[in-house]
Amino acid sequence: MSVAAGPVAEPQETERQDAAPRGFQAPQGPDDGPSPEEIQVPVLENVDRAVTGLITGAPPLLLVLVGWQLWNRELHWRDIAIFLIMYVPVGLGVTVGFHRLLTHRSFRTSPWLRGLLGVLGTMAVEGPVISWVADHRKHHAYSDRFGDPHSPHVDHGGGWRGALRGLAHAHVGWLFNHSQRGARDRFAPDLVADPVIGFVDRTFVLWSLVGVAIPFGLGALIGGTVDAGLEGMLWGGAVRIFVLHHITYSINSLCHFFGRQRFETDDHSQNLSWLAPFSLGEAWHNNHHAFPTSAIHGMGRREVDFSGIVISALERAGLAWDVQRISPDRQAQKALTLRGAR
Repeated sequence: MSVAAGPVAEPQETERQDAAPRGFQAPQGPDDGPSPEEIQVPVLENVDRAVTGLITGAPPLLLVLVGWQLWNRELHWRDIAIFLIMYVPVGLGVTVGFHRLLTHRSFRTSPWLRGLLGVLGTMAVEGPVISWVADHRKHHAYSDRFGDPHSPHVDHGGGWRGALRGLAHAHVGWLFNHSQRGARDRFAPDLVADPVIGFVDRTFVLWSLVGVAIPFGLGALIGGTVDAGLEGMLWGGAVRIFVLHHITYSINSLCHFFGRQRFETDDHSQNLSWLAPFSLGEAWHNNHHAFPTSAIHGMGRREVDFSGIVISALERAGLAWDVQRISPDRQAQKALTLRGAR
């Protein structure tokens, strides 16, 4: 939902440039493709693919245990509680930390809170923070055209087969295709030079393991047994990772294919209302692509944006400042008419 207080973002030269780091000139022509220095190629590509496969494939396999629990009626309320205890702060680490703070600099905060948000986002196990940011900034620089790491609309063919190929690529396939990954030094030089975020990035494995250890500890503490700890780790670890992964992946795939456009953009970004609560407000994706530097993605009365609410609360507590919001006049300039909305 919109929040009226606070500074309003001033118009920039282009929204594509807003999404890029300082010192990077976003491409101006629709036919401009990425240069070689903008593409990050892993040193050990096959190892990277294997690790990605493990991280992506293990949580769904562990859902077999979840099904067994449900079949045998051994699911406990503590398991659901641990899932939510982990889902919300870790999800906010991605949406508020990785995305709105570190990628788009839509507000400012202290080094310790910047580091905490980075650690929470890392527990989602979506990759090291600087690589995540570089990929996302490259996505905005080349949104839905050649150079976008995960567009469902580029080079996938026509018809329903092409649509399915595109959705599969945008959802998870791009994680195994390194041909358009964002170069860290090119797209995230500010974070490469940031000692706090650099530490979080280098300790990706540590925080990923901590994100699994915490629900084990909560389960053992609440249930009083090792078995309860393992159940807590299943729900607060594997199930939470699986759900967060596919919510994030759905922003890349579904929100560039289904939904409605409220604002004029030069890509296929859509607002997908049913996904907004689960994504903590990220599914107001057309709003975001129209105004990438806005800290608030829900720009209508019915567009509930939990991440934006949290940022506003941090602002009121003095923990966030320079929170960027879009004025109603600027929104009106980009708004599609009711007839033109698609």
